[in-house]
Amino acid sequence: MSVRKRTWTTPAGDQKSAWVVDYTDMAGKRRLKTFAKKKEADQFAATAAVEVREGVHVADSASVTVAKAGALWIASGETAGLERSTINQRKSHLANHIVPLIGPTLLSKLTVPVIRDFEDKLRAGGRSAAMTKKVLTSLGSILADANERGLAMRNPVRDIKGSRNGREKRQENRLRKRLEVGVDIPTREEVKALLGALSPHWRPLVITAVFTGMRSSELRGLRWQDVNFKHEEIRVAQRADQFGEIGPPKSSAGVRTIPVPTVVINALKELKLKSSDSALVFANPDGEPRSHTNIIDKGLIPAMIAAGVTIKTSEIDSDGNPVLKAKYTGLHSLRHFYASWCINRKEDGGLGLPPKMVQERLGHASITMTFDTYGHLFPRGDDGGELADAALSLLK
Repeated sequence: MSVRKRTWTTPAGDQKSAWVVDYTDMAGKRRLKTFAKKKEADQFAATAAVEVREGVHVADSASVTVAKAGALWIASGETAGLERSTINQRKSHLANHIVPLIGPTLLSKLTVPVIRDFEDKLRAGGRSAAMTKKVLTSLGSILADANERGLAMRNPVRDIKGSRNGREKRQENRLRKRLEVGVDIPTREEVKALLGALSPHWRPLVITAVFTGMRSSELRGLRWQDVNFKHEEIRVAQRADQFGEIGPPKSSAGVRTIPVPTVVINALKELKLKSSDSALVFANPDGEPRSHTNIIDKGLIPAMIAAGVTIKTSEIDSDGNPVLKAKYTGLHSLRHFYASWCINRKEDGGLGLPPKMVQERLGHASITMTFDTYGHLFPRGDDGGELADAALSLLK
């Protein structure tokens, strides 16, 4: 590794000079890099010497831009057979957030300060905290893919995330809003009213959602062969993505068998008598998976309004009355209800299941996910009569 001054005369007769760093990279290839100032050359030489020694140096001439690495990242995802929705999200992050801000930047020039500046620009450009986090995750994945290709040796996004993990987790815990019954989770009375207001067309699907907690994609991908009428249980073995393409659940925990009450079995038996030859339980008229939007807009929301499970809006109708809208507008609210039903004590109308069984019924990848979302709903040992009995025993 050497730093030397180079001088030359231009065709116009002007004297020019520059500082050249001459070094050999990890592969034994000679590299030259030119700087206008000796201080810059010395700084690069010191950094490059350490990087070569640690085996993490990539010369600028051997690197590629963030935009090029992003294109390779998308191509690798397509080759790996990732779902179309995942590929589309990758393309969106790259085209709308990453390329406009740092697309021309070489991977070899990405450092922690550069990533911090990129993050600041995302926020300054109006991106939400959630979107900023997602885009950074995508950039980190681009760099990880480039690492495997030998186009980059460092991943400054991972370095930042590693230093923030504990702090960010504590911040998220402080800001996380607990799910509330009657706000995020329908009450028993609201669910009862909803089921009573359903048309025969939508009743089988919604009642299955209520008593299984299946995700929308899982309901839309449910096959008749996975409904065991004799043993009254449903096996979740596949899902339909937002484009109606069938695939396996996103994790191994998603594959599960859910016991269901007789009311669900009876509703599905009636549906099967009227259904076409489609292998799917909740198929559209063409025998294909129903779209999520169709289920919400045509099924759930009208039923919510018909059941009186509504909230007032700021809009006023022609009679001067507030316009009402559905209180719960997503199938995930029914999944939340199912979770609470599994958790609640038997004397309160629930199943009283232990946490591990609730995790399995919901298809959560870890018990941590179950506790993070629903931990506050589990009965405490010092609730109600237990606390009174313990106090009485102490005071005797």
